[in-house]
Amino acid sequence: MQEKNDSIKVPTLAECIANGESPEILFWVGCMGSFDERARKITRALVKIFQHIGLKYAVLGLEESCTGDPAKRAGNEFLFQMQALSNIDVLNGYEVKKIVTACPHCFNTLKNEYSSLGGNYEVFHHTTFLQNLIDAGRLKVEGGTYQGKKIVFHDPCYLGRGNGIYEAPRDLIVKLDAELSEMKRSRAHGLCCGAGGGQMFKEPEKGEKDINIERTSEALQQKPDVIAVACPFCMTMMSDGVKNFNKESEVKVLDIAELILTANDL
Repeated sequence: MQEKNDSIKVPTLAECIANGESPEILFWVGCMGSFDERARKITRALVKIFQHIGLKYAVLGLEESCTGDPAKRAGNEFLFQMQALSNIDVLNGYEVKKIVTACPHCFNTLKNEYSSLGGNYEVFHHTTFLQNLIDAGRLKVEGGTYQGKKIVFHDPCYLGRGNGIYEAPRDLIVKLDAELSEMKRSRAHGLCCGAGGGQMFKEPEKGEKDINIERTSEALQQKPDVIAVACPFCMTMMSDGVKNFNKESEVKVLDIAELILTANDL
């Protein structure tokens, strides 16, 4: 399958194997990165970065299915295991070793949940992988568009508290020569955007305030130019929060990969 948008050709793993090629990584796109219009921009940003540095990568395309994270968090363990075992069969069939994904939910599930079902892989969140590429000298990042801009970072639950990854996304923001601003509740004390645990797919329960409105309010108190995220679920919730405060013309919500892409004019 080929991605036509922006004239990008995205190779599938099946095509690579048929051509006798062995990609360095499998890019796990995820449901949001495949079907959500806003999250697809994150997918394209990562693909453009990969292609810019000549990284050999591939996707599963139509062979990729949901990791099962929403089902598991919503309490349907049976459905989760069905989805997981199906994916593991595909991944093991291709002898996949290294996976990169822009979704912390996919990252956490592939890394921590699949091993007990026979799926053992080296799994990277895209912020960590991009940091590794920079450390290896394969990717260069300059301030460019965001030099001197104030950027506040919202920690995704499954990236931060779930897997202890706090510094990689922040290091990438600092490399943009931007001013990194921290909310009072950040890192291990960060507040959920409100989409985890399957909440993304249901109406909020009765209460005084939606979580994403509370979290966006905390971010806006820093008076940022950009709210940076590293999760497509957080992207949706924080973007909706910014719209709630009628600040979308003043404050942009962008993924770390999008920041790197536009800063370097790739």
